Amino acid sequence: MTHTSRKLGAVFAVTLAVLVTVLASPVAWAQASGMSAKPLLRTSLSDDTSKDTVMLAVEIAAGGTTGRHFHHGDEYAFVLQGTLELVAEGRETRRVTVGDAFHNPRGLIHEAKNAGDTPVRLHIVFVVDKGKPIIESVAK
Repeated sequence: MTHTSRKLGAVFAVTLAVLVTVLASPVAWAQASGMSAKPLLRTSLSDDTSKDTVMLAVEIAAGGTTGRHFHHGDEYAFVLQGTLELVAEGRETRRVTVGDAFHNPRGLIHEAKNAGDTPVRLHIVFVVDKGKPIIESVAK
């Protein structure tokens, strides 16, 4: 086996291990409608191994919603496409669009709704407690 073959095999093994870890992570929006989430990365936070950092590519179809939910940590999001309406307890409803970023702190009950007629695409990074679900649905 050549050095290049061993190197490619090692890269493949690490990539497969990361994908299995990410895909096995608890990501579920029980109340979501017209939404999909693709895990991109999951790793421990460098200075605090009790926390995981998770990155998702999220798409919400026209008329779609995340449903009411909260996170066991902080959420940081960047809008790549579309217009999103953010509804959060104790906050005014606001809209974000392409190029906007937003933050939802730990435990904030909120919902995101597609406010346009084209899909919304987001990249979201979570810093959450290890072993806890990323998303917890909340009844209306």
